[in-house]
Amino acid sequence: MSKSGVLLLNLGGPETQADVQPFLYNLFADPELIRLPFPFLQGAFAWAISALRAEKSRRNYAAIGGGSPLRRITAEQARELQAHLVAEGYDVPVYVAMRYWHPLLESVVQQIKSDGITRLVVLPLYPQYSISTTGSSFKLLDRLWAEDPELARIECCRISSWYDQPQYVQAMAGAIREQLDRFADPERVHVLFSAHGIPESYVTQAGDPYQQEMEACVRLIWQQVKRPNDHTLSYQSRVGSVRWLQPYTERVIPELGARGVKQLLVVPISFVSEHIETLQEIDIEYRELAHQVGIADFRRVPALNADPLFIAGLAALVRPYLLTAGLAAPAFVPAAVAHSVLEP
Repeated sequence: MSKSGVLLLNLGGPETQADVQPFLYNLFADPELIRLPFPFLQGAFAWAISALRAEKSRRNYAAIGGGSPLRRITAEQARELQAHLVAEGYDVPVYVAMRYWHPLLESVVQQIKSDGITRLVVLPLYPQYSISTTGSSFKLLDRLWAEDPELARIECCRISSWYDQPQYVQAMAGAIREQLDRFADPERVHVLFSAHGIPESYVTQAGDPYQQEMEACVRLIWQQVKRPNDHTLSYQSRVGSVRWLQPYTERVIPELGARGVKQLLVVPISFVSEHIETLQEIDIEYRELAHQVGIADFRRVPALNADPLFIAGLAALVRPYLLTAGLAAPAFVPAAVAHSVLEP
């Protein structure tokens, strides 16, 4: 008997101060995230950089309460998505797996196997595809399926990217309009879309579509916002000395201050859940930087988290693969579905 399930994928994050260094090790040990010319050095590199960055990272997590809320928020998204699907007649479990912290993908797929799932819909919670996020998780799935004959019998449908999903776009646009209307002079607010950066070489040498999808996503959202405000796309969270996608958010903010911008609304465009990059990097570091350069009114659009319209968009993404007698699939299919099926 066939049995469908949905798997939500996310990055993961340390939940306690003790988790920080092992989480960083897992992060930097991934060759899809940090590509070294000599792969045999990956483990030593991960150990060294996690040790070097651990204390600063602990302070950053301490500033937002001690740990990442990502697991809690992703679990809430899973519960809301499952409830939404059940209300529509799709009685399917929704699982949560993280790439670099618990619950790890390797353990969650064992639960999926034990539950007798025969068709698994894999939905990364990254709207835009990158080899460093979605690509890394998919490579791990490939390996797990290749190594386990029981897993190989599960039909695995992967949704690669969904930056153009209509309800996601509408939810983002609505959140931006709501925040703009809270400013004293809404039409004079500069809107800064800040995306997580990746090394530029991933785009120029490896063909990563992330930058192209990010720019297209911003265009779609701004078409829905329908406001006259100036807006900019920049990239944050770079690591190391290599060239990352530009412009860098930490350089754009002073440039805006020098141009006389006094009201700034930051949109965390690549993040659908609150975590360290929104709560600490944007809300604390970039806010302080903005005030230093004369931007008096600095605000941020909250992450979508379990926003009902966003959850409806996630349901629309997975629904075509959960076909039930008498229920029609929606017209929208994400742009990247053409190469989204793992062969058993």
